[in-house]
Amino acid sequence: MSQNIATSKNNKRWYKHLYVQVIIAIIIGIGIGHFYPSVGVDLKPLGDTFIKLIRLLIAPIIFCTIVSGIASMKSLKSVGQVGWKSLVYFEVLTTLALIIGLIGVNLMSPGKGMHIDPASLDGGAIATYTKAAHEQSVTGFLTHIIPDTVFGAFAEGNILQVLFISILFAFGLQLLGDIGKPLLNTIDLIAKTFFRMLKIVMYVAPLGAMGAMSFTIGKYGVSSLSSYGALLVCYYTTGFIFVFVILNVVAKLCGFSLWRFLCYIREELALVLGTSSSESALPRLMTKLEKLGCDKPVVGLVVPSGYCFNLDGSCINMTVLVVFIAQALDINLSVQHQISLLVILLLTSKGAASVSGGAFITLAATLGSMNSVPAAGLVLVLGVYRFISEGGALINVIGNGVATLVISRWNGSLDVTKLHEELGMKVTKKKANDNYVIARVVSKDSSAKS
Repeated sequence: MSQNIATSKNNKRWYKHLYVQVIIAIIIGIGIGHFYPSVGVDLKPLGDTFIKLIRLLIAPIIFCTIVSGIASMKSLKSVGQVGWKSLVYFEVLTTLALIIGLIGVNLMSPGKGMHIDPASLDGGAIATYTKAAHEQSVTGFLTHIIPDTVFGAFAEGNILQVLFISILFAFGLQLLGDIGKPLLNTIDLIAKTFFRMLKIVMYVAPLGAMGAMSFTIGKYGVSSLSSYGALLVCYYTTGFIFVFVILNVVAKLCGFSLWRFLCYIREELALVLGTSSSESALPRLMTKLEKLGCDKPVVGLVVPSGYCFNLDGSCINMTVLVVFIAQALDINLSVQHQISLLVILLLTSKGAASVSGGAFITLAATLGSMNSVPAAGLVLVLGVYRFISEGGALINVIGNGVATLVISRWNGSLDVTKLHEELGMKVTKKKANDNYVIARVVSKDSSAKS
């Protein structure tokens, strides 16, 4: 019977796949934005409305998933183990992302030769970001984790605050013991309802992607891509190396194929590409990771916290943009300055996703902390940032998906057999000393030959 279900999934008409619909919508959006720029700009509400619909569901889905996962664990000790392993992994990977970004921008030097006079920069266009950056500090970040009210965090859709409330509530529910089980069952039912709502919302995903892409092209134009061609090539080359070298090595060490994983989440990646928002893929990514064999509690903890603390793509674009601005303004950043930049970004990049315009605010705060590159230099990248943020969002989603699989494997809570089966790989077992061990993993294509 399971074979019949699999066959029916494979026989699904090509145009009914979400990723196909989204890609077609993106192409249409590019055409509208290029040939009819004013119409493309007017279609912006389509993309904004779709993102609002997704954000409407993210907070309750995160809350229900985390509470259900933690409260159903046998002990709080296991929660702590997942927590510290996640933090260690996040710090190592974000540090690598920052280092690769620095190496890439120094080798390619996309800003050299522009010779822009710092005095000619108009900081008015980024006044909103620089003002918000002045309000950002380590103390401010820590106090911002705790919301003014419980409902305020959900109303604002602040992922970091919702994460904090969810963990605190889950601990309280677990301490209730058997008395809290009816409430836990209710929360599970609510979570299922929100995921059904998500399924309904996804029907309009192609419209959202078309609206967002047509606005981007219509507003900034394809010409902005050619004007900043060197910067875009530098950023996307660096991001490509991070994904297909660093994350590929991590995936192999964890025992799965990165390429097959990317194919598995292709719908989510197409959605992120169209909307330029990694949040649009968060709920569906959590669902797919559970299907891959990751424990629900691990998924519930790692994915939302990764969206706050494991922003690999954002880390790369921050280092690339800061050094690019310095190069364009003929400001020489010494090795010492760049090491300081790395340390500052390790602190300021955390939680950037929980603030509206977080990445740009973080950039402004970073430049303000360095005192060597004027924050007004952000004006140089304002027009092209939308195209860079798309790549950053893609890398963030891929990085958090890989992180969840790695931490699940590290924690001993990953069903490896299910992982290989879902990724289209076959696990061959052989008997040895009455214990079944994995002898080899081969793809279904190669197994057909035998």
